[in-house]
Amino acid sequence: MVFVGAAQLQRMADLIATIEQVVALPAYRERVFAHAPEIARHASPAAGVFLGYDFHLGADGPQLIEINTNAGGGLLNAKLLRAQRACCGQMAATISVQPAPEAAFVAMFREEWRLARGDAPPNCIAIVDESPGGQYLAPEFELFRDLFQSHGIAAIVADPAQLSFHPVGGQLRCGSQIVDLVYNRLTDFAFDDPQHRVLRDAYLADAVVTTPHPHAHALYADKRNLVALTDENWLTGIGLGTAERALLLGGIPRTVEVRPDNAETFWSSRKQWFFKPAAGYGGKAAYRGDKLTKRVFAEISRGGYIAQALVPPSERRLLVDGVEQDLKLDLRNYVYRSAVQLVSARLYQGQTTNFRTPGGGFAAVFSVLCRGERKG
Repeated sequence: MVFVGAAQLQRMADLIATIEQVVALPAYRERVFAHAPEIARHASPAAGVFLGYDFHLGADGPQLIEINTNAGGGLLNAKLLRAQRACCGQMAATISVQPAPEAAFVAMFREEWRLARGDAPPNCIAIVDESPGGQYLAPEFELFRDLFQSHGIAAIVADPAQLSFHPVGGQLRCGSQIVDLVYNRLTDFAFDDPQHRVLRDAYLADAVVTTPHPHAHALYADKRNLVALTDENWLTGIGLGTAERALLLGGIPRTVEVRPDNAETFWSSRKQWFFKPAAGYGGKAAYRGDKLTKRVFAEISRGGYIAQALVPPSERRLLVDGVEQDLKLDLRNYVYRSAVQLVSARLYQGQTTNFRTPGGGFAAVFSVLCRGERKG
């Protein structure tokens, strides 16, 4: 378990709500789609499920590290939270237990369908990823299938290779089964891989409701968006209010795009920065500046990377096999249409979350009242 102050949780929610306001502005969308892939310009009525807002707890409060559009682990963390509820009943009154959100998750997928297709319910949801049985979060795919089926919706887990698109009639199928909605777990965010051509064609033809989708990824998860959200002059220029600007600038580490013309400056100050690929995910090809070699930085300096002011993660001390260990942690807010559905933690050692640290992995989050706070 991880314990987080109620005020910290509220500040994260406030920051998320402010970002959602900015995302809705025409000036923001114009900036985003100027560098987004062409497919991202295809707007979908669906909002996109499971946005993941990831935070470190810094000395100045929560700091948003990144946003993801296919944040995994939501249902696993709901089960983990439910498993902890029995012991939480024995805790002091200052401990607040988040409600288990499984029903909200189902309602979210129903809402995605309603936004795109109206009130008639979907008949079949396909949970899609490459070689799904071999994925690290494969158990979650099975949990989702069971969850959908328990609410009267047929569900399958499928590899993209099992799907076929039939333009005449506008149907996506898995074998003989017509697929109404794709829960997209791929990390090919623009459907660029030739093996995902079927999904690309079906998405562009609006033959299936796809969520999350390339449009949402461009709006939220491209790391270059954080450059805009920490650019005070630009935020002022698009008319964002003083309070909203203060919340963004105080809650998101300064982020700058790395280019050949500013590379020398970043190399000399590299210990103050964390470097990430603009289209990256899962900590892949991400580097703390103090760990960089000249060879790796030469690749970074060619472009396609952002530099984010370094915010060291907080830590949680645990007993692992009877030995005290300090594990780093980050906090993930699972968000749908501006609303935080669940907050979970990830514990790890090393540069980034990795799910390989003994004693690490997902952890349930509990809200606590800190000194000076009042309940309610």
